[in-house]
Amino acid sequence: MATETSAGWLALHGVRLEIVERGQGRPILWLHGEEGLDPDAPFLDRLAQHGRVIAPSHPGFGHSPEADSIDTVDDLSYLYLDLLAELDARDAVVVGVSLGGWIAAELAVKCTARLARLVLVAPLGIKVGDRETRDIPDIWALDPEEVLRLQYADPGRAAVDYTKLSEDRVTVIARNTVIARNREATALYGWDPYLHNPKLKQRLHRIDVPTLLLWGVDDRFITPGYYGTAYQALIPGARLETIAGAGHFPHLERPDAFAERVAAFLAT
Repeated sequence: MATETSAGWLALHGVRLEIVERGQGRPILWLHGEEGLDPDAPFLDRLAQHGRVIAPSHPGFGHSPEADSIDTVDDLSYLYLDLLAELDARDAVVVGVSLGGWIAAELAVKCTARLARLVLVAPLGIKVGDRETRDIPDIWALDPEEVLRLQYADPGRAAVDYTKLSEDRVTVIARNTVIARNREATALYGWDPYLHNPKLKQRLHRIDVPTLLLWGVDDRFITPGYYGTAYQALIPGARLETIAGAGHFPHLERPDAFAERVAAFLAT
């Protein structure tokens, strides 16, 4: 694996993963959401002040190739249990956001032997309301600008400033390669049933490590007051905290505040 700031590669049981590694100390496994993984995102350096951040791009996301053996969130959860075993991780912290939070929850209901803490950042994965209630807005049916309005406290933060990107990254984004792959991979893992596992609710009680649920106050995509409190009630002893001035991706909008909350949780 790479230890420099750029992404490297890891082969795991026939699956090839693009991976970023930063810092030293206790393992912090970062599981990104449908937004994908940006190796230059400031929050990675903030988290790396508190441990060894290991951040893979899920198969099909970023530059990670698709894997024939992996096409569900359940598959991804086993993949990352295997990764923790491959690293011989001890007292690891798993941090997952949105889709990655769902993966982290599925991982933790299976086995927490290598985990010390779990941080779920606005996780998807459960059905809260009845069959007629849409808990999670349809990201494929809505106008992209409306999705950004729901997900960000300041939607302007999600806009790409091409003048500040290197020529290589501009080329990639201009061709929509990574963005398109991320959307396709999100559809692969979350199309049907839509961004949840009907059986996960009844399994969350199996999580037996300290768990922090972290939400942006201005998350209008899945709100902390409705979806967050439902998640909290299903995980024994879980804490629910919010970050002001952030929406569904607080690690992107408030990286300093986000890292501070995670660090405080690890210190308790």
